Amino acid sequence: MNERTVKELRLIAEKCRRNVLRMVEASHHGHLGGAFSAMDIVTALYFYKMNVRPEDPKWEDRDRFLLSAGHKSMVQYAVLAEKGYFDKSVLDTYGGFKTQIPGHPDMFKLPGIEANTGALGHGLSIAMGMALGLRSQKKDAKVYAVMGDGELAEGSNWEAAAAAAHYRLDNLTAFVDFNGLQISGKVQDVMNFTPIAQHFAAFGWAVRDIDGNNMEEIVETLDSLPLEKGKPSLIVAHTIKAKGLSFGENIASFHYWEPNDEDLRKGIDEVEARISALEKELEEAGK
Repeated sequence: MNERTVKELRLIAEKCRRNVLRMVEASHHGHLGGAFSAMDIVTALYFYKMNVRPEDPKWEDRDRFLLSAGHKSMVQYAVLAEKGYFDKSVLDTYGGFKTQIPGHPDMFKLPGIEANTGALGHGLSIAMGMALGLRSQKKDAKVYAVMGDGELAEGSNWEAAAAAAHYRLDNLTAFVDFNGLQISGKVQDVMNFTPIAQHFAAFGWAVRDIDGNNMEEIVETLDSLPLEKGKPSLIVAHTIKAKGLSFGENIASFHYWEPNDEDLRKGIDEVEARISALEKELEEAGK
């Protein structure tokens, strides 16, 4: 494990959190809770694991990423902007008329979006189909999907889980952003699907539970993929809702945030302080 690489990824994740706050600043609202909880996973995928070309987003041999929980779109927009898929000035149009970055990802508006998501429960089915198609074409490209824990109540997830295991799609990896909260409250109270890992294992998936906000553990897991040859991989990523916003962490009301100017400024200052600290650490380590 390269300690510097982990610190660099942590720095990028904080810069991407700042990108999310830039969108909130422009629109005064957004699904921040899930965007912040999933940020470390999505950052590691794009900046460490996935084989992609921002300058050629339709490159035939690219790895694919599906954000099944489409309402968390700001996490993907933030990372795509930081990766160079589009100019960061586009972030300032979030919530605006005819924006390229609407409330749910739109593959016809923005480079790097593989499919329109937001109708919860569909992302894993799309990812499974892509993985099967890539294998039939004898391509080495991999498919990654990030799901929300609240969307597991949708039955299409379980149809996709069964099909992926049946076809032995070890080129498919799914993450469940398990922050335990959804718009209606605690996931276990609304519709409890724990233990998640055991449910997927029963369908024939290789499974692992991790700390989804620990970059070192995320990287170690990505290095281990596929978890088992001949099986799709399911990572239950235990995360904290609104991770990185001290006054919003693990609070259900931050699922969708409409901040006042004072709270927004406080959040921006927190993230920028961490960015400065990590930049200083890396600079000193490089001397």
